[in-house]
Parts: sequence; C-alpha cells; structure tokens
Amino acid sequence: MYLRRLLIALTSLMLCASPAFAVQTGVGQGGFVPVDSVPLADQLPAAPLLITAYAFVWIAVMVYLFSIWRRLNKVEADMRALAQKMPQR
Repeated sequence: MYLRRLLIALTSLMLCASPAFAVQTGVGQGGFVPVDSVPLADQLPAAPLLITAYAFVWIAVMVYLFSIWRRLNKVEADMRALAQKMPQR
C-alpha cells in the first residue's frame, strides 16, 4: 500500500515536472524589437477576445455568488420559520 502510494506520487511528480525540463530547439528572434516598429495588427490581436473572456468570467462569478446569497437567505428564512413553529422547551 505504501509502495503503491509512493509510486503514484513519484509518477505524478515526474509527469508534472517534465515540461520544466523541455529544451527549446531552433533559432528564435535575433534581438530586441521595440513595440513601435511592430505592425499594429501584430501587437496584440487577441486583446478584445481576452477582455471579453475576463468580463464573461467575472460576470459569471458574480451571478453565481448572487445566486448563492439568495439561496442562503431563503434557507435562513426557512430555519427561522421552523424555529418559530417548534414548541419552546
């Protein structure tokens, strides 16, 4: 049992750490290119999509938290109503 857990842990560690040891081959960019000299279309073409995705996620989180808040208020009201209906000891 202990050996199996150790083997699973080591395998998981090795699989998670393997991208860190990946070696990039090939020739990259020759030097620093200022943003001013890059064409406007190549600077950040996905910026509107990125902003839309972040906005969608934040709105979804806020809607989810609002729904939890409403359900919690309903449960608390139900508990108060039950407490009033129960006979006092």
